[in-house]
Amino acid sequence: MDRQGKVKHEMSKKHIQPDDRIGLKLTQAERSLLLEGLTLLPSKFEDAVKGTPAKEPVMLTLDDLGELGGYIAADANHTQDKKKGKKLDAIFQKIQKLLGTHTDEEPPQTITFDDAMKSKAFSDNAVQVAEFAATALMAAESMGIKTKPLEHFYLSPAQREVLLGVPDISKSIKAKLKKVNASFTIAEVASMTMSLVETSIEGTPRQQVAALMVVNHLTERLQAGIPGFGESKPRTAKEPKTKADSHTIYQFRITLRRSKPPIWRRIQVADCTLDKLHEHIQTAMGWTNSHLHQFEIKGKRYGDPELIVDGFDDSNCVDSTRTRISKILPKTGKRFSFTYEYDFGDGWDHEILFEGCPQKEPRKKYPLCIEGERACPPDWRLMR
Repeated sequence: MDRQGKVKHEMSKKHIQPDDRIGLKLTQAERSLLLEGLTLLPSKFEDAVKGTPAKEPVMLTLDDLGELGGYIAADANHTQDKKKGKKLDAIFQKIQKLLGTHTDEEPPQTITFDDAMKSKAFSDNAVQVAEFAATALMAAESMGIKTKPLEHFYLSPAQREVLLGVPDISKSIKAKLKKVNASFTIAEVASMTMSLVETSIEGTPRQQVAALMVVNHLTERLQAGIPGFGESKPRTAKEPKTKADSHTIYQFRITLRRSKPPIWRRIQVADCTLDKLHEHIQTAMGWTNSHLHQFEIKGKRYGDPELIVDGFDDSNCVDSTRTRISKILPKTGKRFSFTYEYDFGDGWDHEILFEGCPQKEPRKKYPLCIEGERACPPDWRLMR
């Protein structure tokens, strides 16, 4: 399909809002199969099926449909019962039809400033994403599960289309991508992630934005599919230093508040300004630095006065571009928490927990993101 054909195809889909629900029509036998025949059915889907009258369609968002399709495909791929497999495949095809005829994405008409910012963020974070995929692959190899199918892995038609357009993805993986119910190993998902990142770096802003959305999905599935990945114990400092110097490293755990399960990162940085810490947080969490931000420490607000004044009448804040983290942390080195807010409109609040000063490791370049779990809500949804 050429570019013009792809645009027409996208425009032919019915556009809905991200939180809108569409109806999945299921027979009574299909409902019973989902409730009793699946190895694992999350409670939200069980409640949705049970709570819907028999003759009415089960109402789900596009994201929910994609996730449910993943659980169904996983069971269909592993069952030894051919009749059960065909019945599950029939439900899966119903879901794929809905995903193929509806979209919650605005049709791309022009490249906006936000698109340019997102593509820049993609380029800036490309190396970290590739390193994450490589680390996930090594973790899976050490557990002996590298070549095992990734459970509950799913791809929407649009995500498959993006991946099929990546030249570096192997022919064998592309053959699987053309089959809606094919399973993928952890090694294959990691390989797709790295190939997508490497190919898209030189792409257009729109291609990079599309790649960013798929990369977010792939990394989330890798995190969810590798037992204990990112759950190792925190690296603790022996005896925190009380005076900052060129060898002092600060460790922070950043948690997006009200996220369930929690979205978090653990980073290590050298002494720097709060404004520079803001940049490190943006990179580690995967935000695009497209909105205003501020810190709140012991009741005081810290931000860039020039930016804050542009958006708010209350300019009573301490200059974050001149305040170093060594000046606001306890001299004793004890654990200490403060708040970081990103995007004043949506109010994404983060708890920043200072965990101590670990030993600086030779030949390592700081800042480092050493641990974390789950991806943040992508800014492309927030900026519609």
